Amino acid sequence: MVEIDISYDGNLRCTAKHAPSSGTLITDAPTDNQGKGETFSPTDLVATALGSCALTIMGIVAERHGIDISGATAHAEKEMSTDKPRRIVKLPVTVRIPRELSPEEKTRIERGALHCPVHKSIHPEIDAPITFVYGE
Repeated sequence: MVEIDISYDGNLRCTAKHAPSSGTLITDAPTDNQGKGETFSPTDLVATALGSCALTIMGIVAERHGIDISGATAHAEKEMSTDKPRRIVKLPVTVRIPRELSPEEKTRIERGALHCPVHKSIHPEIDAPITFVYGE
């Protein structure tokens, strides 16, 4: 279990403190929902979590199997509903690995990303495809 303490700071801003590391992060409401949008919104963090989780699990798989994915990046997007209730409807992620991998390596890496805990935790009504691009 990990504990995170969150305080409401006013003006639609919160500060979260990660108990194990004492690291902090700040969230703002987005500009399209009455906020200043000066930093990540809570729903932005969902997109961030998906992209970073995919890369992290890919890294674990890569280290386990001696696959070089150094320089890999992820680009996450977040699309909100236009109707009520306000919710995330789409979270596409594009993962770029700057070198070609063998078909077996690709299968391992992609399987890892698609089985990351965040991807497995996203509601099935949210479209969350992960696309892989190699050699760019």
